[in-house]
Amino acid sequence: MAGFYTCGPNEALIVSGCCHAKPKMVVGGRLLVFPCVQKIGRLPLNVITTKIRTNQVFTQLGVPINVTGTAQIKIHSKEKKSLMAAAELFMNRSTEQIKLICGETLEGHQRAIMGTMTVEDIYKNRAAFSEQVLQVASTDLMSMGIRVISYTINEVTDEQGYLKALGKPRTAEVKRDADIGNAEAKRDAGIEEAAANERAMQAVYSNKITTAKAQRDYLLKKATYDQETFTKKAQSDLAYELQSAKTQQRIKEELMEIKVIERKKQISIQEQEITRKQRELDAQVIKPAEAERYKIEKLAEAEKNKRIIEAEAQAEAIRLKAEAQAYAIEAKAKAEAEQMAKKADAWNEYKDAAMVDMILQQLPKIAAEVAAPLQNVSKVTLVSGPNGEVGAAKLTGEVLEIVRRLPKVIEEITGVDMSKAMRI
Repeated sequence: MAGFYTCGPNEALIVSGCCHAKPKMVVGGRLLVFPCVQKIGRLPLNVITTKIRTNQVFTQLGVPINVTGTAQIKIHSKEKKSLMAAAELFMNRSTEQIKLICGETLEGHQRAIMGTMTVEDIYKNRAAFSEQVLQVASTDLMSMGIRVISYTINEVTDEQGYLKALGKPRTAEVKRDADIGNAEAKRDAGIEEAAANERAMQAVYSNKITTAKAQRDYLLKKATYDQETFTKKAQSDLAYELQSAKTQQRIKEELMEIKVIERKKQISIQEQEITRKQRELDAQVIKPAEAERYKIEKLAEAEKNKRIIEAEAQAEAIRLKAEAQAYAIEAKAKAEAEQMAKKADAWNEYKDAAMVDMILQQLPKIAAEVAAPLQNVSKVTLVSGPNGEVGAAKLTGEVLEIVRRLPKVIEEITGVDMSKAMRI
């Protein structure tokens, strides 16, 4: 499948095959490639550093030496011809492979140039040697598409001691000049030392004479000075004792003042300690106690207010409840009074019928009350005549007989004939 291939600025792409009579090359770009009919290759354009070591090569005078150089090379991408030549030789090769091939070429040219020069020329004029190697190698490498950027000699050595021997005459010359200079310096130093010794002796004798004169003058003046010195010493001793006494007095005064200051500091420290303890007492005892008292007072006040509010609420509730009960009683009384009035009006209107209705409503209760004693009876013995009922019918009949007699009893109590009223 066709696709684009890209390369960086330090790389070249070469495409050959179908549609290209000559390989197409691009540096730092992209190319469309058809892998089935075309082939793609790459060339590295980075700078390659190679070490060129040539060992035991005989120079023009037959002296074997070792030379180590460093070359900087790269594929010359500025010219299409050089790039094409490099592509033919190095396409798809690694940097190490290119480095090895070019290193062999440079080593051969370096070996050849070493054979045309003496050791002295190579050692003393390294720039000329490097220039010759660079010129000869550049021509061959350029035909391979490689450009030599630089070439320098790092080291020139030999195993025979030739290079060391080259420096021996100069070393001996320098040592000789040093020895001559040292001898001349010692000679001049000896002459100067003798002259200096002579001047030193003259100075010593002159100094001794001067010293004797000075000793005499010293002894004469010393006697005078001693007299004055003793006098001054006596005065000085008295002054010293006086000054010592004054100093001792001042020391005692200073000590007393120090003690006073120390006592004041102790008093100040004690006062500060008292203040600290008072603050500590305030912080740890008094303040917490005051806070606790304030807390208790506030709690008591809150409890008091709570109880007052609760009492007021209870009194208000009682008052409202009493008012509600009074209102309910009043409403109930009014309702009952109204009901009684309506009953009275009904009784006045219906008279006997109302009375009969009320009695009829109470008859079941009266019958229940009549039969109630029978509930507490555990055993009943019934005695009947030859024509009377027997068993439970007899007992029921007795209860009904009592109920049947009720109208007569009511008539005697109320004056209302229920049988007549019910017939009406």
